[in-house]
Amino acid sequence: MFDRPYWTKRIQEGWERRSLVWLVGVRRVGKTVLCRSLEGTEYLDCELPSVRRVLAEPESFLRQMRGKRVVLDEVHRLPDPSELLKIATDHFPDVRIVATGSSTLQATTKFRDSLSGRKEEVWLTPMIEADRRSAGGDLRTRLARGGLPSFYLEEPSERDFQEWLDAYWARDIQELFRVERRASFVRFVELVLARSGGIFEATAFATPAEVSRPTISNYLAVLETTKVAHVVRPFSTRRSAEIVRAPKVYGFDTGFVKTFRGWNELRAEDLGLLWEHYILNELAAAGISDVKYWRSAKQHEVDLVIAPRGRPPVAIECKWRADGREDLSGLAAFNRAYPEATSLVVATEIDRSFERELSTGKRVRYLGLDLLLETIS
Repeated sequence: MFDRPYWTKRIQEGWERRSLVWLVGVRRVGKTVLCRSLEGTEYLDCELPSVRRVLAEPESFLRQMRGKRVVLDEVHRLPDPSELLKIATDHFPDVRIVATGSSTLQATTKFRDSLSGRKEEVWLTPMIEADRRSAGGDLRTRLARGGLPSFYLEEPSERDFQEWLDAYWARDIQELFRVERRASFVRFVELVLARSGGIFEATAFATPAEVSRPTISNYLAVLETTKVAHVVRPFSTRRSAEIVRAPKVYGFDTGFVKTFRGWNELRAEDLGLLWEHYILNELAAAGISDVKYWRSAKQHEVDLVIAPRGRPPVAIECKWRADGREDLSGLAAFNRAYPEATSLVVATEIDRSFERELSTGKRVRYLGLDLLLETIS
């Protein structure tokens, strides 16, 4: 495997704020390997019956762990995982714990307590740019194979993606959520991946999945909770000329999007969409949660909008190449509606940022991915 120092640092920073770090991420994203790489940490796999017997007496176990760092991998395998974690945070704050899972605590039936205010959550996303550089290889390979480390390191087959989806249903959905009708749910996931990056209309999924519109909405909530979909909602100040309801939904990983769209080889026109997914993944990894998109009633659109409370919005267009011929009409329209906004174009192969002028007379800054997070912050 390869080192992932960014994520190790995120866990260390989490421990500085709370004694419990909840490490969430999809299946095979690398949670176990990352946890095993933490120095001076005792690793426990909660899938093992012997480990579950040890943890059956939480107070006795935690007394033995005083002053130590502990990983509780797949903690939802315990009969009552929230009891152990609550006792640890309330009565044994000197025990530093990383607990891993595939969803947020409060959304699953297995947890009786969401541990609100007691935990620091770290979302381990598919491989970010820092991970790719650590592993080696180029950006096109990362977009094509996706960001699950094992898939990236050894080119996956279509069967590998399907087996992942089967395991997702069997190990995450069935155990943690009250979801029935496997065929309908799996079909819905496949459709989300195949239509990734588009406007989400529940009725368009209901017929092929053979379920009702409310059921589709419930399915989408499960995908968002388990980090299999990014739901990007529209940015608006409720002006009549803006789209204010329908979200855009992105699949969690470029490799899955490529596969379920049926793209055997990446064409030039495919790269822009996957690049947009990649940037969204980078923002999620940085903990930037207030990401939206913008579309006017006249169909002008901006890929991503970051709207921190009390500050002017940042409008971002994702372009695979920046050669001066790219369409910036969406940014210009957004700038007319929000003249205080910052306008950015994020493209590949930009080593040094530069500016160009929009039709509105405002300036737009071109930059590479490395500078994006620094600029936003």
